[in-house]
Amino acid sequence: MNKSIKQQNLESTILKHLSGKPLQIAELIFADEELQSMQEYANVVSIKRLGYNDHGPVHMRKVMYNAIKLFRLLDDAGIQMNIEKEGLGSSDDALVAVLLASILHDLGMTIARDNHEYLSIQLATPYIDKFLDQIYLSGDNILKIAIRSLAIEGIFGHMATRKIHSLEAGIVLIADGSDMEKGRARIPSILSAEPKVGDIHRTSASAIQKVKITKGAEKPIRITVEMNASVGFFQIEEVFFPKINFSPVKPYIELFAGVIDRDMLKYL
Repeated sequence: MNKSIKQQNLESTILKHLSGKPLQIAELIFADEELQSMQEYANVVSIKRLGYNDHGPVHMRKVMYNAIKLFRLLDDAGIQMNIEKEGLGSSDDALVAVLLASILHDLGMTIARDNHEYLSIQLATPYIDKFLDQIYLSGDNILKIAIRSLAIEGIFGHMATRKIHSLEAGIVLIADGSDMEKGRARIPSILSAEPKVGDIHRTSASAIQKVKITKGAEKPIRITVEMNASVGFFQIEEVFFPKINFSPVKPYIELFAGVIDRDMLKYL
Protein backbone atom coordinates (compact mmCIF):
# COMPACT_ATOMS: atom_id res chain seq x y z
CA MET A 1 0.00 0.00 0.00
CA ASN A 2 1.23 3.47 -0.89
CA LYS A 3 0.56 5.40 2.31
CA SER A 4 1.59 9.01 2.84
CA ILE A 5 4.08 9.91 5.58
CA LYS A 6 1.33 11.75 7.45
CA GLN A 7 -0.90 8.68 7.34
CA GLN A 8 1.92 6.39 8.47
CA ASN A 9 2.73 8.71 11.38
CA LEU A 10 -0.89 8.83 12.45
CA GLU A 11 -1.19 5.05 12.33
CA SER A 12 1.98 4.64 14.39
CA THR A 13 0.71 7.12 16.99
CA ILE A 14 -2.70 5.45 17.18
CA LEU A 15 -1.23 1.97 17.65
CA LYS A 16 0.95 3.21 20.52
CA HIS A 17 -2.19 4.34 22.37
CA LEU A 18 -3.97 0.98 22.10
CA SER A 19 -3.77 -2.51 23.54
CA GLY A 20 -5.86 -5.67 23.58
CA LYS A 21 -8.82 -5.93 21.21
CA PRO A 22 -8.76 -2.24 20.21
CA LEU A 23 -5.15 -2.72 19.08
CA GLN A 24 -6.07 -5.87 17.16
CA ILE A 25 -8.92 -4.09 15.37
CA ALA A 26 -6.71 -1.14 14.46
CA GLU A 27 -4.02 -3.44 13.06
CA LEU A 28 -6.59 -5.24 10.90
CA ILE A 29 -7.97 -1.94 9.64
CA PHE A 30 -4.57 -0.50 8.73
CA ALA A 31 -3.57 -3.69 6.90
CA ASP A 32 -6.69 -3.87 4.71
CA GLU A 33 -5.73 -2.88 1.16
CA GLU A 34 -9.28 -2.63 -0.19
CA LEU A 35 -10.33 -0.33 2.65
CA GLN A 36 -7.28 1.84 2.01
CA SER A 37 -8.28 2.15 -1.66
CA MET A 38 -11.84 3.09 -0.75
CA GLN A 39 -10.63 5.85 1.56
CA GLU A 40 -8.30 7.18 -1.11
CA TYR A 41 -11.15 7.24 -3.63
CA ALA A 42 -13.32 9.09 -1.11
CA ASN A 43 -10.82 11.93 -1.42
CA VAL A 44 -11.00 11.84 -5.21
CA VAL A 45 -14.75 12.40 -5.02
CA SER A 46 -14.61 14.90 -2.16
CA ILE A 47 -11.75 17.08 -3.38
CA LYS A 48 -11.44 16.72 -7.14
CA ARG A 49 -15.09 16.23 -8.07
CA LEU A 50 -16.98 18.18 -5.39
CA GLY A 51 -14.42 20.73 -4.17
CA TYR A 52 -14.73 19.82 -0.50
CA ASN A 53 -11.94 19.22 1.98
CA ASP A 54 -10.15 16.05 3.08
CA HIS A 55 -12.43 13.05 3.65
CA GLY A 56 -9.79 10.40 2.98
CA PRO A 57 -7.26 8.24 4.87
CA VAL A 58 -5.67 11.07 6.86
CA HIS A 59 -8.98 12.60 7.94
CA MET A 60 -10.38 9.25 9.03
CA ARG A 61 -7.26 8.51 11.07
CA LYS A 62 -7.34 11.95 12.66
CA VAL A 63 -10.93 11.28 13.68
CA MET A 64 -9.85 7.93 15.09
CA TYR A 65 -7.05 9.56 17.10
CA ASN A 66 -9.36 12.32 18.36
CA ALA A 67 -11.87 9.66 19.39
CA ILE A 68 -9.24 7.78 21.37
CA LYS A 69 -8.32 10.96 23.27
CA LEU A 70 -11.96 11.76 24.02
CA PHE A 71 -12.64 8.17 25.06
CA ARG A 72 -9.66 8.07 27.43
CA LEU A 73 -10.63 11.34 29.12
CA LEU A 74 -14.13 10.05 29.81
CA ASP A 75 -12.84 6.65 30.92
CA ASP A 76 -10.28 8.24 33.26
CA ALA A 77 -13.08 10.32 34.78
CA GLY A 78 -15.03 7.15 35.55
CA ILE A 79 -17.69 7.73 32.88
CA GLN A 80 -18.98 4.38 31.69
CA MET A 81 -19.85 3.84 28.04
CA ASN A 82 -23.31 2.53 27.16
CA ILE A 83 -22.12 -0.98 26.40
CA GLU A 84 -20.72 -1.11 29.95
CA LYS A 85 -23.76 0.42 31.66
CA GLU A 86 -26.02 -2.01 29.84
CA GLY A 87 -23.96 -4.99 31.02
CA LEU A 88 -23.01 -6.22 27.56
CA GLY A 89 -19.30 -5.51 27.33
CA SER A 90 -16.20 -3.83 28.66
CA SER A 91 -14.50 -0.49 28.12
CA ASP A 92 -12.33 -2.16 25.47
CA ASP A 93 -15.43 -3.35 23.61
CA ALA A 94 -16.81 0.17 23.64
CA LEU A 95 -13.54 1.47 22.23
CA VAL A 96 -13.65 -1.13 19.46
CA ALA A 97 -17.03 0.26 18.38
CA VAL A 98 -15.69 3.81 18.49
CA LEU A 99 -12.64 2.89 16.41
CA LEU A 100 -14.72 1.16 13.76
CA ALA A 101 -17.13 4.07 13.40
CA SER A 102 -14.29 6.60 13.34
CA ILE A 103 -12.36 4.92 10.54
CA LEU A 104 -15.39 4.00 8.41
CA HIS A 105 -17.71 7.00 8.82
CA ASP A 106 -16.90 8.69 5.49
CA LEU A 107 -16.82 5.71 3.12
CA GLY A 108 -20.03 7.02 1.55
CA MET A 109 -18.03 9.92 0.13
CA THR A 110 -16.89 7.44 -2.52
CA ILE A 111 -20.38 7.89 -3.96
CA ALA A 112 -21.87 11.27 -3.00
CA ARG A 113 -21.91 13.99 -0.38
CA ASP A 114 -25.69 14.12 0.19
CA ASN A 115 -26.75 11.55 2.79
CA HIS A 116 -23.28 10.02 2.64
CA GLU A 117 -23.69 8.74 6.19
CA TYR A 118 -26.36 6.29 4.96
CA LEU A 119 -24.13 5.19 2.10
CA SER A 120 -21.27 4.80 4.58
CA ILE A 121 -23.36 2.40 6.67
CA GLN A 122 -23.96 0.16 3.67
CA LEU A 123 -20.30 0.16 2.68
CA ALA A 124 -18.95 -0.15 6.24
CA THR A 125 -21.11 -3.02 7.52
CA PRO A 126 -19.23 -5.81 5.69
CA TYR A 127 -15.94 -4.49 7.09
CA ILE A 128 -17.36 -4.26 10.60
CA ASP A 129 -18.55 -7.88 10.41
CA LYS A 130 -15.28 -9.08 8.89
CA PHE A 131 -13.10 -7.44 11.53
CA LEU A 132 -15.30 -8.44 14.47
CA ASP A 133 -15.40 -12.06 13.30
CA GLN A 134 -11.61 -12.15 13.45
CA ILE A 135 -11.42 -10.77 17.00
CA TYR A 136 -14.48 -12.13 18.79
CA LEU A 137 -15.37 -15.80 19.27
CA SER A 138 -18.50 -17.27 17.69
CA GLY A 139 -20.18 -17.44 21.10
CA ASP A 140 -19.98 -13.66 21.48
CA ASN A 141 -22.98 -13.03 19.23
CA ILE A 142 -24.84 -10.58 21.48
CA LEU A 143 -21.64 -8.65 22.17
CA LYS A 144 -20.78 -8.52 18.46
CA ILE A 145 -24.28 -7.30 17.64
CA ALA A 146 -23.97 -4.57 20.27
CA ILE A 147 -20.57 -3.44 18.98
CA ARG A 148 -21.78 -3.47 15.38
CA SER A 149 -24.89 -1.49 16.31
CA LEU A 150 -22.87 1.11 18.20
CA ALA A 151 -20.42 1.46 15.32
CA ILE A 152 -23.27 1.93 12.86
CA GLU A 153 -24.89 4.47 15.19
CA GLY A 154 -21.61 6.38 15.22
CA ILE A 155 -21.58 6.49 11.42
CA PHE A 156 -25.30 7.30 11.27
CA GLY A 157 -24.95 10.25 13.62
CA HIS A 158 -21.68 11.86 12.56
CA MET A 159 -23.35 14.65 10.53
CA ALA A 160 -25.48 15.82 13.49
CA THR A 161 -28.65 15.46 11.43
CA ARG A 162 -30.13 12.50 13.31
CA LYS A 163 -30.54 11.96 17.04
CA ILE A 164 -28.08 9.54 18.61
CA HIS A 165 -28.22 8.17 22.14
CA SER A 166 -24.98 6.38 23.06
CA LEU A 167 -21.79 7.91 24.38
CA GLU A 168 -19.88 5.77 21.89
CA ALA A 169 -21.64 7.43 18.94
CA GLY A 170 -21.38 10.82 20.62
CA ILE A 171 -17.61 10.48 20.81
CA VAL A 172 -17.40 9.84 17.07
CA LEU A 173 -19.50 12.93 16.37
CA ILE A 174 -17.19 15.17 18.43
CA ALA A 175 -14.04 13.51 17.09
CA ASP A 176 -15.14 14.18 13.51
CA GLY A 177 -15.98 17.80 14.27
CA SER A 178 -12.62 18.30 15.97
CA ASP A 179 -10.72 17.68 12.73
CA MET A 180 -10.91 21.23 11.42
CA GLU A 181 -7.33 22.46 11.55
CA LYS A 182 -5.85 24.32 8.59
CA GLY A 183 -4.14 21.23 7.20
CA ARG A 184 -7.47 19.67 6.29
CA ALA A 185 -8.16 22.53 3.86
CA ARG A 186 -4.67 22.44 2.32
CA ILE A 187 -5.30 20.01 -0.54
CA PRO A 188 -8.36 21.68 -2.14
CA SER A 189 -6.80 25.11 -1.68
CA ILE A 190 -3.84 24.01 -3.78
CA LEU A 191 -5.92 22.29 -6.43
CA SER A 192 -8.23 25.19 -7.22
CA ALA A 193 -8.17 28.96 -7.03
CA GLU A 194 -11.63 29.24 -8.60
CA PRO A 195 -14.66 29.73 -6.31
CA LYS A 196 -16.50 26.46 -5.68
CA VAL A 197 -19.12 24.96 -3.41
CA GLY A 198 -17.54 24.49 -0.01
CA ASP A 199 -15.19 27.50 -0.22
CA ILE A 200 -16.43 28.95 3.08
CA HIS A 201 -15.56 25.65 4.77
CA ARG A 202 -12.05 25.73 3.30
CA THR A 203 -11.56 29.38 4.23
CA SER A 204 -12.81 28.98 7.78
CA ALA A 205 -10.90 25.73 8.26
CA SER A 206 -7.75 27.47 7.04
CA ALA A 207 -8.08 29.92 9.92
CA ILE A 208 -8.12 27.15 12.51
CA GLN A 209 -4.55 26.72 13.73
CA LYS A 210 -4.94 24.18 16.51
CA VAL A 211 -7.61 22.06 18.16
CA LYS A 212 -6.54 20.82 21.58
CA ILE A 213 -8.34 18.00 23.40
CA THR A 214 -7.24 17.96 27.03
CA LYS A 215 -8.54 17.33 30.53
CA GLY A 216 -11.04 19.97 31.61
CA ALA A 217 -11.01 22.01 34.80
CA GLU A 218 -14.67 21.46 35.69
CA LYS A 219 -15.60 18.69 33.24
CA PRO A 220 -13.69 15.65 31.95
CA ILE A 221 -12.97 17.15 28.50
CA ARG A 222 -11.72 20.56 27.43
CA ILE A 223 -11.62 21.40 23.72
CA THR A 224 -9.71 24.56 22.83
CA VAL A 225 -9.85 25.91 19.28
CA GLU A 226 -7.16 28.44 18.33
CA MET A 227 -7.51 30.48 15.12
CA ASN A 228 -5.57 33.24 13.38
CA ALA A 229 -8.63 35.09 12.03
CA SER A 230 -12.22 35.56 13.10
CA VAL A 231 -13.51 33.74 9.98
CA GLY A 232 -12.68 30.60 11.95
CA PHE A 233 -15.74 31.24 14.10
CA PHE A 234 -17.85 30.07 11.14
CA GLN A 235 -16.29 26.65 11.53
CA ILE A 236 -17.06 26.70 15.27
CA GLU A 237 -20.61 28.02 15.12
CA GLU A 238 -21.90 26.44 11.92
CA VAL A 239 -20.10 23.10 11.94
CA PHE A 240 -18.61 22.18 15.31
CA PHE A 241 -20.99 23.59 17.91
CA PRO A 242 -24.07 21.93 16.35
CA LYS A 243 -22.24 18.61 16.55
CA ILE A 244 -21.54 19.13 20.24
CA ASN A 245 -25.19 20.07 20.83
CA PHE A 246 -26.30 16.80 19.19
CA SER A 247 -23.82 14.65 21.07
CA PRO A 248 -24.63 12.73 24.27
CA VAL A 249 -21.08 13.68 25.31
CA LYS A 250 -22.02 17.38 25.55
CA PRO A 251 -22.48 17.37 29.38
CA TYR A 252 -18.83 16.36 29.75
CA ILE A 253 -17.28 19.05 27.51
CA GLU A 254 -15.84 22.52 28.07
CA LEU A 255 -15.45 24.39 24.76
CA PHE A 256 -13.24 27.45 24.29
CA ALA A 257 -12.43 29.21 21.02
CA GLY A 258 -10.71 32.41 19.97
CA VAL A 259 -8.13 34.23 17.92
CA ILE A 260 -4.57 33.63 19.11
CA ASP A 261 -3.33 36.25 21.60
CA ARG A 262 -6.88 37.39 22.33
CA ASP A 263 -9.34 36.34 24.99
CA MET A 264 -10.90 32.93 24.51
CA LEU A 265 -14.68 32.75 24.16
CA LYS A 266 -16.26 30.10 26.36
CA TYR A 267 -19.13 28.29 24.63
CA LEU A 268 -19.69 25.60 27.25
